[in-house]
Amino acid sequence: MPMGFQVNTLVLFSLFSLALLVSLHQARAAKSHNVTRLKRRKELSKCNLFIGSWVIDPSHPLYDFSSCPFIDAEFDCQKYGRPDNQYLKYTWKPDSCALPRFDGVDFLNRWRGKKIMFVGDSLSLNMWESLSCMLHASVPNATTSFLRREALSTVTFQDYGLTIQLYRTPYLVDIVREEVGRVLTLDSIQAGNAWIGMDMLIFNSWHWWTHTGNSQGWDYIRDGPNLLKDMDRLDAFYKGMTTWAEWVDQNIDRTKTIVFFQGISPTHYQGQEWNQPRKSCSGELEPLAGSTYPAGLPPAANIVNRVLKNMKNPVYLLDITLLSQLRKDAHPSVYSGDHAGNDCSHWCLPGLPDTWNELLNAALIM
Repeated sequence: MPMGFQVNTLVLFSLFSLALLVSLHQARAAKSHNVTRLKRRKELSKCNLFIGSWVIDPSHPLYDFSSCPFIDAEFDCQKYGRPDNQYLKYTWKPDSCALPRFDGVDFLNRWRGKKIMFVGDSLSLNMWESLSCMLHASVPNATTSFLRREALSTVTFQDYGLTIQLYRTPYLVDIVREEVGRVLTLDSIQAGNAWIGMDMLIFNSWHWWTHTGNSQGWDYIRDGPNLLKDMDRLDAFYKGMTTWAEWVDQNIDRTKTIVFFQGISPTHYQGQEWNQPRKSCSGELEPLAGSTYPAGLPPAANIVNRVLKNMKNPVYLLDITLLSQLRKDAHPSVYSGDHAGNDCSHWCLPGLPDTWNELLNAALIM
């Protein structure tokens, strides 16, 4: 047999053996990947990000107040004299799974060239500024632009082509100017045209529905054909939220836009809610232990759940209510540069809204 033939046969056999080994390795790797993916999917099906407790984490806060250019005076508690800093050190620990560490560079790359919009009231402002600060801390030398307007404000991370906007509309439904004055119109969302075309929407509403007197944002309510001087605020909220839900179902292409509802952010003006009737948020230094709040969930949270369940394409509820109820220590109270009196409604930055954004990020990647 010629030597060349033997060499060729040997080479062919070697190549065949190598190809077989590679094929077997790829099959094993694919099987292992599938098993890991199924295991992870099974773990996630058991995971409730919103049931857990607050624990100390020395790596927090995720940014320093003095290095973030986006924080409003009303949330800038350290700048305006809050003497303690323990409230900055807490992280949320779900009972059934681990909360992924926020990676700002990864977030910016995943949302490169996209548009994110927060829609709602000053709690949306709180969360919008928080996310902007978290991302800025990850890329402190990146080029950003910051535009503040009454209705629409924008932070742009220009190196990534990512815009994060805030659209201020505290009721989600419209305030219409009529001859009688400002009319809260429960079945109208003309402002919604500005929300179309986003890649992610995070909605929020509730706090302004309870306002009365000079802080009330309307003079009358229009409920269908009826013009009312006032009505039950929870009923009004339910009707307004139902209009919003129908609008989302009809106008937002869910194959192109991810939609969240921020959940009801609680207040801490009445200490009886956590069995300390003489207290408010002022002077509180630590969260409530455990994962229950003595007063239970506010009625507005039940309305949100009811409305979302009736949607054709339910949105993702960022269910921040309970975990935020436990944080009686996290409000500006008197340490606010732009809020008279004792603010037990908004939240310090850095602070609790950073956790809301960690949960938003977890919902996107898990």
